[in-house]
Formats: sequence, structure tokens, C-alpha cells
Amino acid sequence: MIDLGSPPNVADASALLALVLGEHGADVVAEILPQAVCSAVNWSEFAQKAAQRGVEHQRAGIYFVGLGMTIVPFDQGDAEHAARIWERTRVAGLSLGDRACLALALRLGAPAYTADRSWASLDLGIDIRTIR
Repeated sequence: MIDLGSPPNVADASALLALVLGEHGADVVAEILPQAVCSAVNWSEFAQKAAQRGVEHQRAGIYFVGLGMTIVPFDQGDAEHAARIWERTRVAGLSLGDRACLALALRLGAPAYTADRSWASLDLGIDIRTIR
């Protein structure tokens, strides 16, 4: 397990996209970024969606990491947590990437930041914070 000191903020791909695209909620993401972590699964999702929108994800990654964000490996425990919460999250249509973010937040005891409002209705024992 990576020792990150006090619980960080876990950023979902949608939150990172909001920041690079200058969308509503970008200010919230900019504020938490210096203490943020992102699952490698969510980083992959961000990179793919950023490329679809013409954003150079390598440059964004350098920017995010330069501000303090850490990309955290998706380990066996995260994979098992993501699988276990599938049943409780399927009504909200959460993807594997979404559940990877939530699994990391659960592991670290940290809040998860997302632009996806459907997460707010989930009762998972995780502090979910929507940026909009």
C-alpha cells in the first residue's frame, strides 16, 4: 500500500476532464488537485476521453502531477472492492472506471470527487462529492 499521509482526495476521470475543459466545477478540482490521487484505471479513462476531445493527455498529466496529483496503481484489493460494489451501483449505471475510483476512495478512507451527479444517491459508506 502506498503511504500518502493524511487521506487525499480521489479524483474521478470526469472531474479531471472538467478541469482541462474549463467546465463548471473546474475550480473545485483545481483546489483539491494538490492533494489528489487518481486510480490508474481512471487515468486511462481520462486519457481516452481527453483524446476524443482533442486534449493532449500527456501534457495534462504533466500539469496534474506537477501540481501534486499522484496516479495510484489499481491493485487486487481495489479490483475486488470494485466487483463487490457493482450490485449496489448498477442502478446508477457506474462503469468499471467509476467503481475503480470508489474502490480507491474506500481503501484510502478519502472523499471521491466526480462530475457525475448520479453518484450522490449511492449509499456505500464513501464520502462522495460532486463538483457541480
